[in-house]
Amino acid sequence: MRSDYVFTSESVSEGHPDKVSDQISDAVVDLFLSKDPEARVACETLTTTQLVVLAGEIRCKGVYENGEWAPGALDEIERTVRAVVKKIGYAQDGFHWETFEFINRLHGQSAHIAQGVDASGNKDEGAGDQGIMFGYACDETPDLMPATLDYSHKILQRLADDRHSGAAPFLEPDAKSQVTLRFHDGKPVAATAIVVSTQHQEGYDTGEQEAELRDYVREVVTEILPEGFVTDETKFHINPTGSFVIGGPDGDAGLTGRKIIVDTYGGAAPHGGGAFSGKDPTKVDRSAAYVTRYLAKNVVAAGLAKRCTIQVSYAIGVSEPLSLYVNTHDTGTVADDVLEAAIARVAKDRLGGLTPRGIRTGLGLNKPIYGQTAAYGHFGRRPEGDLFPWERTDLVDALQAALA
Repeated sequence: MRSDYVFTSESVSEGHPDKVSDQISDAVVDLFLSKDPEARVACETLTTTQLVVLAGEIRCKGVYENGEWAPGALDEIERTVRAVVKKIGYAQDGFHWETFEFINRLHGQSAHIAQGVDASGNKDEGAGDQGIMFGYACDETPDLMPATLDYSHKILQRLADDRHSGAAPFLEPDAKSQVTLRFHDGKPVAATAIVVSTQHQEGYDTGEQEAELRDYVREVVTEILPEGFVTDETKFHINPTGSFVIGGPDGDAGLTGRKIIVDTYGGAAPHGGGAFSGKDPTKVDRSAAYVTRYLAKNVVAAGLAKRCTIQVSYAIGVSEPLSLYVNTHDTGTVADDVLEAAIARVAKDRLGGLTPRGIRTGLGLNKPIYGQTAAYGHFGRRPEGDLFPWERTDLVDALQAALA
């Protein structure tokens, strides 16, 4: 492991076109799970100038059964989609929540996929697809997340909060951030570069109004980062292209699942490649990535490692994972293979195992909780009620006891 280096992560706001797509897809997931906790959803969204298109495969009691839509279901889906765009704040000529064209091409789930995934007879529920999933945690922040990503998210969250509250009325929904930190002895100590590109109202690219926007962004960054991280040597790049009036889906087409590194660990850890948004929790791309984060976070919270990466793998239609891999990057207090065995035992005792059904029931994932995940990261969030259960640290005692 290197102890002295410079590292960068980026984030995008709720108004970024890809994130608009993610939020729409997850709103559809939530809608269907609110009707049927066993719903099957794989919803992809395309957004562009004055257009939203849904595509994918579904199965949901009371909404879509036997190849037929329930009365009023199509209208409810459209209302849900428009409400997402309205909440984000898009009421512009090029993308307006009330007037964009809406096309719904969702259709029934393949019977061949269903027969492999569904439980039947002595067969337990199988994974919704093959693949590899990773979870990660580190001690760089109180949320046990990579610092570069954590601060990138929080900068954009502040901008969005100020835009919604009216504290920064010159901001529009689309924005991106990028934070570069210098690490010493493996710990972040200073910001070497900050990039923030934010959509703005007309006129905020010249003169006093441009200075107002730049001063505002600098103040937000300074408040978000730990004291002393921003120095005279920190390089700021605020709207480096000049003007950013045309943005969101009007400026660039958006697709579900194109910001998977933003969704996870900002490049500080491996990624299996599968997106999360738009998928119900039988899809292990989503649920297994959540449970591996849950386990890795509890390992670090228990003081068993400073950094922890966990990988699992699955085959479509097969319930048990094909592999479990743990790497504490030479920071663990016990050997990684010993920790692997302890994690497997705790997962079986507390979740019923790492099968798709065990993960879903153990973490309570068959609920409409996914809209909140679709912007500003799926990890490092505060667990409240049913939301973000994979961020709890309630396995600390069990892990420590398994290693005693």
